Amino acid sequence: MSPYYLLAVIAGLVWYMQSCTTSSGNHTGSEAIPDVVSYNFDIRPILSDKCLACHGPDANKREAGLRLDMAESAYKALKEHPSAHALVPGKPELSEVFLRISSTDTATMMPPPSSNLKLSAREIKLIEKWIQQGATYEKHWAFVAPKKPAIPQVKQTDWPRNEIDYFILQKQEEKGIKPNDEADKERLLKRLSLDLVGLPPSLQLMDSFLADKSANAYEKVVDQLLKNPAYGEKMALHWLDLARYADSHGYQDDGYRTQWPWRDWVIHAFNKNMHYNDFVTWQLAGDLMPNSTKEQLLATGFNRNHKITEEGGTIPEEYRTMYVTDRNDLFGKGLLGVTIECAHCHDHKYDPFSHKEYYQLFAFFNNVKEVGIESVIGGPDTYAKKPLMEICDEDIQSILSFVNKRDTNRLIVSVMGDLDTTRKTFVLKRGAYDAPGEEVQPGTPKAILPFDPSYPKNRLGLSKWLFDKKNPLTARVYVNHLWQEFFGKGIVKTSGDFGMQGDLPTHPALLDWLAVDFMDHGWDIKRLVKQMVTSATYRQSAKITPDKLAADPDNVLLARGPRYRIDAEFVKDLVLSSSGLLNPTIGGPSVKPYQPAGLWEGATSGRGLLSAYNQDHGSSLYRRGMYTLIKRTVPPPSMAIFDASNRDLCEVRRLKTNTPLQALVMLNDPTVLEASRVLAARLLQENSAVNDKINKAFRLIVSRKPNEKETDLLTAYYEKELKKLTPASTEKSLAIGEYPIPAQIDKTKLAALMRVVSTIYNLEETITKS
Repeated sequence: MSPYYLLAVIAGLVWYMQSCTTSSGNHTGSEAIPDVVSYNFDIRPILSDKCLACHGPDANKREAGLRLDMAESAYKALKEHPSAHALVPGKPELSEVFLRISSTDTATMMPPPSSNLKLSAREIKLIEKWIQQGATYEKHWAFVAPKKPAIPQVKQTDWPRNEIDYFILQKQEEKGIKPNDEADKERLLKRLSLDLVGLPPSLQLMDSFLADKSANAYEKVVDQLLKNPAYGEKMALHWLDLARYADSHGYQDDGYRTQWPWRDWVIHAFNKNMHYNDFVTWQLAGDLMPNSTKEQLLATGFNRNHKITEEGGTIPEEYRTMYVTDRNDLFGKGLLGVTIECAHCHDHKYDPFSHKEYYQLFAFFNNVKEVGIESVIGGPDTYAKKPLMEICDEDIQSILSFVNKRDTNRLIVSVMGDLDTTRKTFVLKRGAYDAPGEEVQPGTPKAILPFDPSYPKNRLGLSKWLFDKKNPLTARVYVNHLWQEFFGKGIVKTSGDFGMQGDLPTHPALLDWLAVDFMDHGWDIKRLVKQMVTSATYRQSAKITPDKLAADPDNVLLARGPRYRIDAEFVKDLVLSSSGLLNPTIGGPSVKPYQPAGLWEGATSGRGLLSAYNQDHGSSLYRRGMYTLIKRTVPPPSMAIFDASNRDLCEVRRLKTNTPLQALVMLNDPTVLEASRVLAARLLQENSAVNDKINKAFRLIVSRKPNEKETDLLTAYYEKELKKLTPASTEKSLAIGEYPIPAQIDKTKLAALMRVVSTIYNLEETITKS
């Protein structure tokens, strides 16, 4: 068990190294200088990376009184040299910015050598040409409300299947690249099934799709999968990351919490296709809605998923302020796609968000009827914190029928609820809870959209502001999240940062078209999902030629299908589903599957229900990965190695690593080995030839028929293992896992076929969407 323990420790270190920061992905290589230089797409990234730390929005760090992110400041006479100007439109030779960046004199050059920043020759030429063309500033693209652009004209008119494809193809044609052909039906179905339900397709679905020769065969299977209840589970996983859902309170004691009914609601909301504006409004302000229902109140658990301390001796106001800060930062990153948290202690260094505006937004979340510490770690009464709601059996029979409550025990959930009077909000100097400054009223960053005075100054008003069609971010950000789910990365790669330091959109017109179309059709999520997965862009083969790899290594132009490893939870789901072990029950409390001994016990205060790991048994071992209990201080080790979120904070984009540890998990994880044994036993009980059994296993796991060479290799491996296995090695192999072994079965054949099945599970293709 010690190697497994080591894997878990390393996984924890990997997580520790993850941060919320993002870096600009704007490249300045040997590209030609454009005929017309754009401030937003050519100049602003240079200023943001190289200049704005000293000449940007943060007044406390601003040098020489010069601000280069605003035209009126950049055009003014310099404070220290009144006869000179930073920028003189049309005249680079009179512009101090150009003179300084092109200087070789270390006493005057900018950025100064001490900053370790330097502009490339191309960047200097871009700035020179921009000044020659008038040094025209533009508002940051993401802070301008999107308008629906015209559908582009393309030459290859027979390729597009819907509007998305015209935007994609136009870029490809500009670069002289052609899209791939459509993927073969088997690989396309696997991709679609993993994307829509997070499970591999069944043999029945594969056979029916392959046999269906009709023109709309693919669209029919899309509709079928969208109606599958597993769709809600698949869609919920990204939202659980964003909402930092976990089954423990966090901090040192890290006691148990019963927040899972909120997770059941999220799955239910996606399955009934609750439109995004209602979905988010209920979560932000369900308790404030007119004639609020228990379901709307449950939805507000979204804003109570943050960590909550249960440690005696803490300063209550310090922790209460931390809870409000967490909600504020989640709103910024998860729903607005901006790093509002960078204005927590001072003005934002790159984006036009002031320290004061941070606390104006903070004020919306500062009126919750909560305390910093309500109780120390204890029994069932501490599994939720006030304000809370109780879910009774009568609720389960009526309005909350989707909640999978399995017993008559008291069930409580942390939800939102405001004080009867307004709590005052102050700017906190340097972000310190005990350093209040100026008093502020609820408000929003003006650079995004001023708060409409007709809206109520509470969370319901904030939601109205969020879904105002003039808000430039809300639709763009969610469209980008969904694009990331299906294509591997967003149109804006930095999906949590649409600000100055974020990546520029690869297809800005497409992003705007999708955002406006999403709003125009009532924020309909299933419609948007279907739009994406029925596009010719999505349906392309993932094959790559050397020429395409050289021309577009990161697939920015989307001239081939997406290919990447599936998320941690879906790795487990694929293994359980293909083996026949999967327990398809939706919702309910989280479960504790196989885990190396001693992990929780080695990192605990010794108090509470989660101080020791008591593994579940029976069908609970075979629940989907999303139902695995997440203890924040010791998250599930196998999933950690596959880059799952530890749910400490809002996370909108998981890392996708490729490490030897992942191979070791697939080779040694009890779930994978048990699934291999169970599937092998089921195949052995069928009246078929060995190669037919192997072919069936391959189809169930890889979702395609093996070719002759693959079948021959696996059959030869089976025969080799059959001869090599001893009674002792056979018993050792079969001892893993709790699922019973059929009484009348040849154990040597079972162990040999189990090893073949395990080999198939360990193919890269198995856990790769391609």
